[in-house]
Amino acid sequence: MVKKDCDLWGHPHQHLLPLKWFQLPLSHSFFSKAIQYIMNNIVWYLVLMVLHNCLASTGVGTNVSSSVRPSIVNIGAIFSLNSLIGRVAKVAIEAAIEDVNSDPSVLRGTKLKITMQDSNYSGFLGIIEALRFMEKDTVAIIGPQNAATAHVIAHIANELQTPMLSFSVADPTLTPLQFPFFVRTTQSDEFQMAAIAEMVDYYGWREVIAIYVDDDHGRNGIMALGDKLVEKRCKISYKAPLVSDASRDNITDLLVKVALSESRIIVVHVYVGWEQVFDVAERLGMMGTGYVWIASNWLSNTLDINSPLPADFMANMEGVLTLRTYTPDSKQKRKFVSRWSNLTKGTPATGPLGLNTYSLFAYDTVWLLAHAIDAFFNQGGKITYSNDSRLMVQRSNLNLDAMSIFDEGNLLLQNILKTNMTGLTGPFGFTPERNLIRPAYEIINVVGTGMRRIGYWCNYSGLSVFPPETLYNKPANRSSSNQKLYDAVWPGQTTKKPRGWVFPNNGRHLIIGVPNRVSYREFVSLVEGTDQFTGYCIDVFTSALNMLPYAVPYKLMPFGDGLKNPSCTDLVHLITTGVFDAAIGDIAIITNRTRMADFTQPYIESGLVVVAPVRKRNSSAWAFFKPFTREMWITTALFFLVIGAVVWILEHRLNDDFRGPPRKQVVTILWFSFSTMFFSHRENTVSTLGRLVLIIWLFVVLIINSSYTASLTSILTVQQLTSPIKGIESLIETSDPIGYQQGSFARNYLIDEIGIQESRLVPLNSAEDHAKALRDGPHGGGVAAVVDERAYIELFLSAHCEFSIIGQEFTKAGWGFAFPRDSPLAVDMSTAILKLSENGDLQRIHDKWLMRSACISQGTKLEVDRLQLKSFWGLFVMVRQFSRLHKEEAQPSGRSLHSGRLQTFLSFADEKEDEVKSRSKTRQSESASNRSTGQDESMNGSKESYAESSSSRSHANCNNA
Repeated sequence: MVKKDCDLWGHPHQHLLPLKWFQLPLSHSFFSKAIQYIMNNIVWYLVLMVLHNCLASTGVGTNVSSSVRPSIVNIGAIFSLNSLIGRVAKVAIEAAIEDVNSDPSVLRGTKLKITMQDSNYSGFLGIIEALRFMEKDTVAIIGPQNAATAHVIAHIANELQTPMLSFSVADPTLTPLQFPFFVRTTQSDEFQMAAIAEMVDYYGWREVIAIYVDDDHGRNGIMALGDKLVEKRCKISYKAPLVSDASRDNITDLLVKVALSESRIIVVHVYVGWEQVFDVAERLGMMGTGYVWIASNWLSNTLDINSPLPADFMANMEGVLTLRTYTPDSKQKRKFVSRWSNLTKGTPATGPLGLNTYSLFAYDTVWLLAHAIDAFFNQGGKITYSNDSRLMVQRSNLNLDAMSIFDEGNLLLQNILKTNMTGLTGPFGFTPERNLIRPAYEIINVVGTGMRRIGYWCNYSGLSVFPPETLYNKPANRSSSNQKLYDAVWPGQTTKKPRGWVFPNNGRHLIIGVPNRVSYREFVSLVEGTDQFTGYCIDVFTSALNMLPYAVPYKLMPFGDGLKNPSCTDLVHLITTGVFDAAIGDIAIITNRTRMADFTQPYIESGLVVVAPVRKRNSSAWAFFKPFTREMWITTALFFLVIGAVVWILEHRLNDDFRGPPRKQVVTILWFSFSTMFFSHRENTVSTLGRLVLIIWLFVVLIINSSYTASLTSILTVQQLTSPIKGIESLIETSDPIGYQQGSFARNYLIDEIGIQESRLVPLNSAEDHAKALRDGPHGGGVAAVVDERAYIELFLSAHCEFSIIGQEFTKAGWGFAFPRDSPLAVDMSTAILKLSENGDLQRIHDKWLMRSACISQGTKLEVDRLQLKSFWGLFVMVRQFSRLHKEEAQPSGRSLHSGRLQTFLSFADEKEDEVKSRSKTRQSESASNRSTGQDESMNGSKESYAESSSSRSHANCNNA
């Protein structure tokens, strides 16, 4: 390395020979003048050569494309040499320096010289050592070891433009935007925390407790964990910070608070004092069944260095899950692993050092820097420094002016970031965000005295049992079905996945709110004089609770004044304020309530329906016309006529049955066409086309007859219920009052969703209020209809058969139990309700409380209506003719009315049609003559004449009969 203001030999300018030394005392002859001229020019030429070399060596004012490589490049390293990480890192870095310097193809004659400084676990000492490096023309610094020191030194690196490469600081807040000269040569904690969050989500847990060291490393790592958990709809329920030098009492107090919490998923992000954490947890019984411990990668690195640990020490960590930064297997890695034991022979008597991932990343960091320096020189880079006037502090002993700025440090930084190589840790390079490529972790399960791998996590495909490098050539698949881990052994030596939470061990019962209902007490009822509840909803809740594999201490608290039905929306809202821990009862799952709480699986369906009075409508005398509409009857008749005409045209010239006088042919067409309806036509068809048309037509007639028969059967045998209300649409169009149950969500739905005016809505409290309001009607102070939930209405109709559900159910909802957001109890209760439904217990509870009568709406609609004689009298035209002709004939005295009418009907049936018609015409003429005569006579005379006429006609009829 060459300083500015130097001569050709590297000495300061004050050692240059003065010009007068070259001025010889020559004569004033021409020759002497010529010699003097030449000597003067030679001197100036030499001066120019010296300046040129000085400027070229400093890279100033020259256009030379390549530089002379220095023989030595200084780099520094800062970490705690007595720490486990420091000890293995020192061995790995020295091995890497030796390998780089022994390979002439890397730096091409230049050697790396490293100076290691011990920060001795002190951030302050780390800062001092970093400043010392800046005085010694250091091109890069490897380290520091911890995040707190890195945050301070990164500012110095920015000012002096000296790249700083750390193989152990994973703090995700050290971003390139704020610290451009900080280069992280290990995986960021952002990815490690993403792996832990995916593990939590994979096992179905929702809340974790975080234990961490309260410094930059711990706080920022846990902050990243919280962000990743939120992406999975999980959260950190309790944060438990520890001071870096925590005592055993501090740890005990902290773990006692953790033990009293609800969650049993504990994430440990502690790099100091972790041995005491697990030891105290074991003594407090927190390493037993039901607990889950997940440690970040500091644990696996520590175990790798100190392996094997004593059996009793490993027993304290039985079932713990931890992460280890994944490094793929390679020939280069295996060679270094076999070499490691020789490299660590000279370690202190504390024992052999195992190889961990920090060692591998430290080794690769040196090689990364070597390749970057080589590229730096290839691009014409110069290792030169400049003084910064901002560092000149007057009257100060800090000697800051000795520090200088690396002129082309930014060029070296860019070469570091652009370097792509394959090292001991696999492919080694940086993403545009300046993170190492292909972040991946092994998931380790501590079992017995060793560790067992149960899977992998990589940023590309998530959780898998296959090594990450085998997945990079396949399309990324992060679906839940593709996430897979091998079974783990959990604390307590069990393979059953822990539930992940328990009720807080503080003696507190769950306070569960229950609506204190006034009506429909079959669903929920407070036993008078006690604090006990009964009803359908209560039985479902207790049955589901009994199916849980754990006990739930709870206490039911009534909500409402007992005078009117309370609002279930208000009840659910009290969960968010902490008044209740849950709410059970007839609580419909609707949109605004789901924004406040989590609900279980619905245990009964219940949407809004319209109920109105109905009246029974029996079949009329002309019911046989109702199967078809008027248009259908007209169309069918026209088709009969058209088919008759078509067949006549096709058969007229060939078939004698279709020939004759015009009048007869018209009758034949009409008779033939209509007789096909009963398949009783007598005329034969002889033409091929006629038969084809007839076959097709008979098939159509068969369909018409079948449809008519089915429709008529329904009309004559099923009870018909009618109501002026046809459904919710007809209610909207009217201005009649509408009833709703007090406290139901129906009121807000009708106002907000449907747009019904609030003045039309009438609150009703009990089932009797419903019935009275419906009977009174809209004009008698009642309501036209009631809108309520189906579950209530089915119970209401079981005792009030004069009402019925009109139209279709116009909302879909169900009843469920409400719990706080992300409550694990809600999930377990949903599973229990599904089991109740599958084994039939849910239906049995329903039948016990809600099956009171056979008079339900659907049953009412399907009742069979007994047929009456008047349902068919319209079909008997002859009976109608007899009734019209003989209704005024008097019966002979001494004979009964029924027997006389029967004898007269038989006589009428025996007569010919012509005689009946003739007699009818005679009666009509006589009636007309009597009416004209009666106009000239008095009222009394008219009565006598009419009586005599009637008597004479009666005797005549008897004689004829």
